[in-house]
Amino acid sequence: MLTFTIRRLFFAIPTLLFIALVIFLLLEIAPGDPMANVPLTVPSEVKEQMRQALGLGEPAPIRFWKWLVQFFWIEPLNVVDALFGTTFAEGQLRIISWQNRAPVFIAIAERIPQTLWVVGTAYIVAILIAIPVGIYSAYKQYSVFDQAGTFVTMIGFSVPPFFSGVLVIVIFAVQLKWFPSIYDTTLVVDSWAAFKQQVLQMTLPVMVLALQITSQLSRFMRASMLDNLGQDYVRTARAKGLREKAVVLVHVLRNSMIPVVTVIALGVPSIFGGAIITEQVFKVNGIGQLLITAIQANDLPMVQTLTFIFAVLIVLFNLIADVLYGILDPRIRYD
Repeated sequence: MLTFTIRRLFFAIPTLLFIALVIFLLLEIAPGDPMANVPLTVPSEVKEQMRQALGLGEPAPIRFWKWLVQFFWIEPLNVVDALFGTTFAEGQLRIISWQNRAPVFIAIAERIPQTLWVVGTAYIVAILIAIPVGIYSAYKQYSVFDQAGTFVTMIGFSVPPFFSGVLVIVIFAVQLKWFPSIYDTTLVVDSWAAFKQQVLQMTLPVMVLALQITSQLSRFMRASMLDNLGQDYVRTARAKGLREKAVVLVHVLRNSMIPVVTVIALGVPSIFGGAIITEQVFKVNGIGQLLITAIQANDLPMVQTLTFIFAVLIVLFNLIADVLYGILDPRIRYD
């Protein structure tokens, strides 16, 4: 397993470099100019100086190479400096946002806590609900519980977040006045009252996201359980006199989790990517909203960096899913 992990990490390097090149080339040919938002009263020679300051006057290969050095070397050194008080990256040019003229990773670090509060909590809640619901629905196939679960998950699949988000705002915020309709990103959780307020303002966006994620995961869990409940090893385990609880929760569940692990692992990068629609509906100042504003402002360094971070997370959690396969199923070996 260790050899397989090291080999996968080694092959991930050219994969990520190719993805970075594709992202750079796509943004390079995209329409728009970062100087388009500059007032018309600014002289053309000043605009040209601004373009040079942003690095737009250099050839594309040089700009791509500089971005790679900044992403993989200078930005990690800045993290080390911030954690340990060193000066390894002092004087080095960081990835600068064209929109706010500040380092891109500072803006990302400011937005991540809001995204993790909402999207991360929704993902955890969805997993905790979806797996038991999927297990019980498969074990009690065609029961009232299974039919009700199927109905709810179909709603979760069918209703888009921009509709369900507005619906819960109208019901729980406007009519019942139980929860706030807008997420306060300036709230500092430093007391019990502030924590209670944080939970209240998280409830509606978490509810919308958890419904959507639970619908997907519970269907995968149910289908995987049904596939394994009819296998020969299950009948053999029952014939040996094992308790039904042990058969379902030990033997069947372990094998059924293999495809579900893939769905869960590949969904984790979406936590860091934010929920773009839900964040817009509830005014959550997270990563998803940051990406939208960067696209609207033609902030290519921000868009390029965020997109590549998502790609890195997807490659990383693909590897984690493969490793978990070997843990869940001893028959899988990567030697």
